[in-house]
Amino acid sequence: MKAIVLNGFGGLDALQYQDIPKPQAVPGTVLIKIKAFGINHAEMHMRRGEWAEAAPVSGIECVGVVEACPGGEFAVGAKVAAFMGGLGRTINGSYAEYTLASVHNVAAIESELPWAELAAIPITYATAWTCLFRNLDLQAGQTVVIRGATSSFGLAAVNMAVNAGAKVIATSIDDSQFDKLRKLGVMRCELENLQLSEQLSDKGQIDAVLDLVGNSVVLDSLKIVRRGGKVCLAGWLGGLDPIPDFNPLLQMASGVYLTFFGSFVFGSPQFPVSDVPLQAIAADIAAGRYQAKPSRIFRFDDVREAHRVMEANEANGKMVVVHDDA
Repeated sequence: MKAIVLNGFGGLDALQYQDIPKPQAVPGTVLIKIKAFGINHAEMHMRRGEWAEAAPVSGIECVGVVEACPGGEFAVGAKVAAFMGGLGRTINGSYAEYTLASVHNVAAIESELPWAELAAIPITYATAWTCLFRNLDLQAGQTVVIRGATSSFGLAAVNMAVNAGAKVIATSIDDSQFDKLRKLGVMRCELENLQLSEQLSDKGQIDAVLDLVGNSVVLDSLKIVRRGGKVCLAGWLGGLDPIPDFNPLLQMASGVYLTFFGSFVFGSPQFPVSDVPLQAIAADIAAGRYQAKPSRIFRFDDVREAHRVMEANEANGKMVVVHDDA
């Protein structure tokens, strides 16, 4: 089968197109003929050698059709999504014609949406849903700040939070993106910066922060929420450097909650993929309740260009790759 193999770590040339053996299904796995897959920042870090683990074939998610499932958990020919469970990290991932995923990391996603639109859903919406409604326990009427709201993850979170009846304050480093966010229903927009808390008149009254900027601003995020408020750290748009000299005694307000979510736990007993309502999310998208179309669609031969666009911060949303037969 055709695949994109990491030839060492580095620039775009590290992504090499090769023919490799098609994987063979064994009990506990699902062989998927890939129709489309999302492009993610994690894969950029893997290509550069900045991630703890990187499989020869990158790609942490895909949508496609079941080719084989020895255990019978999924019917041959069924439409499915697969994400995490080591894909692209410890086992070959989705930058290929086929992938072999654990049954614990596969979910049915029957829908009439085009493959390109289905590919924009799995990891992005599963992670946004878990952060908002599990870690933050966001309720209708509450106010949430989404930092990094114009990323693909951020836009998914905005869609879901607004649709759930929350009041959303969205941040971006580019005020030209504010109109886009307002059209999604956010209450207001703020220019992202390291001291966002200082420019918020309602600082200390906000229920929750979904922090996708990361370690560089998480201490500032903790200053935004009220007593009993929650901050969920779930992204690193601002870089992977650790929080310097974090001393909770001096830098964390009493009575606030800091939680973390890493999508690598999907498929574990504590975070089963079946817990995420992917089918309902796809139905909401098909019904127009979310504006979730991919920002850019690439062919399989153009994955290097997709990485270039991602690296240049030109994506403006979720980018996907579609195979020629999709």
